[in-house]
Amino acid sequence: MPDRTGAPRSDGRRPDSPESGGIPRVLTTFDVTNITVGSIIGADIYVASAITAGLLGPASLLAWVAAGVLATLLALTLAECARVVPSIGGPYAYVSRAFGPLPGFLAGWSMWIAEMTAMPVFAIAFSAYLGHFVVLDDFSTHAVRVGFLAVLTLVNVVSVRTAGRVNDALTVLKLTPLFLLVVLGLGHAVLHLDATRDHLTPFAPFGFAEFPTALMLIFWAYVGFELSTVPAAEVRDPRRTIPRGIAVGMVIVTSFYLVTNLVVTAVVPYEELKGSSTPLILAGTEIFGATGAAVMAAGAMVSVSGSDESDMLGASRLAYAMAADGLLPHRMASLHGRFRTPHVALIAQGSIAAALSFVDVLSSLISFAVVNLAFSFLLCAASLWRFQRGHAVDLADVARPNAGWRGRGARLLPAVAITICVGLLAAASTRQQLAALGVLAAGLVVYFVAAPKRAHESAGEWLHDRERVLARLARRRMRFLGGPIGWSRGHTTPPRRPRW
Repeated sequence: MPDRTGAPRSDGRRPDSPESGGIPRVLTTFDVTNITVGSIIGADIYVASAITAGLLGPASLLAWVAAGVLATLLALTLAECARVVPSIGGPYAYVSRAFGPLPGFLAGWSMWIAEMTAMPVFAIAFSAYLGHFVVLDDFSTHAVRVGFLAVLTLVNVVSVRTAGRVNDALTVLKLTPLFLLVVLGLGHAVLHLDATRDHLTPFAPFGFAEFPTALMLIFWAYVGFELSTVPAAEVRDPRRTIPRGIAVGMVIVTSFYLVTNLVVTAVVPYEELKGSSTPLILAGTEIFGATGAAVMAAGAMVSVSGSDESDMLGASRLAYAMAADGLLPHRMASLHGRFRTPHVALIAQGSIAAALSFVDVLSSLISFAVVNLAFSFLLCAASLWRFQRGHAVDLADVARPNAGWRGRGARLLPAVAITICVGLLAAASTRQQLAALGVLAAGLVVYFVAAPKRAHESAGEWLHDRERVLARLARRRMRFLGGPIGWSRGHTTPPRRPRW
């Protein structure tokens, strides 16, 4: 049985060996690229475009590129951590291995809080785009948000398989409107060059004083890259394949986001985007007319549903894994007697998300989520620095030089990642920083008062390993590019990993 911390087995084999647990190494660079793209592109583009346009105008396009570069560097940092701790994915595992249970708990706690904070963002976006079809007053708006979160929570409680099928369907449906917007929107911009030129000038009407704030908000749209490090134990030659796949995937994501925002900014004046909560409806109306607006609104509703469902699945498993390890109350590791799902964790996070859905300022929720993510990634970067110096791992595993992108660049990666995370934390407002400190203080109270510090003996092994659950989620995300493109190249969705 592999140690959950990624330590070597008692029989001397490391968990990442080809023979470990009989796990076949079948994932290629194409597959890792696929997972990276599918894990990131989703509902965020329906939300963040208008917020950043109000801060920078057309110059927000530069922030989308910069955020993509920063996210790529952090993704490579997590990839390095996954290489050292290949049998488990996530900041909780990496930091626990490097520094022990308390720092690992804080990394997992911050990640969990960030994921819960993102859930009401999608609920708010859902109600905003639903407003295109139905007139909603204040009461019905909040009722829709709470009902939206309740339904998705119920789907996850009833069955992991049902949740997976729902996510599969939503993943396919949510991307079609975005591709239509990009392809037809570029044509529209070219055919109306004078209007496009007017919409893109002045390029920086508000200056660049708000660039750090916009960068932090846009960074949220790139979150999800951590999933690409999850199936490290199934990747062929992970030392080369994971960095290459992530790098290519992030280039694709950044390019797609840049082109999408270019279309939106080129066809809609930034003054209109600034005051809109449904920016893609404005773009769809300009390009397609009333039909286009309806298509974009429907696509947005499907997309935010898929993103929120995925967040619930991953967040509940993180809470379950921490509770099973004794770092959260054991009640959070309870499985439903009939459905065998972590219903307590799901209901707890759904209730918190429902309460947060009454906060109508999207930028505040997004910024708070990014602050918590930045802290979690900061601990990951510090863990990699420790790993590279031979602490908590076999020195030979990380210190020997390797061909490819490694060497001095890899040695500098933790310092660069730490700088990025500190910058994101500094870009937050004082109120958000104080709120994040309050979250950490609450986490310490939970850890020292409510956490039993002993493993949950009856926790189900198939669900206890968070990496195993997230690997299934990542495998489903692989279908983003693994459709016609992958099939034409002979790629298929990898087989399920055997239970051990």
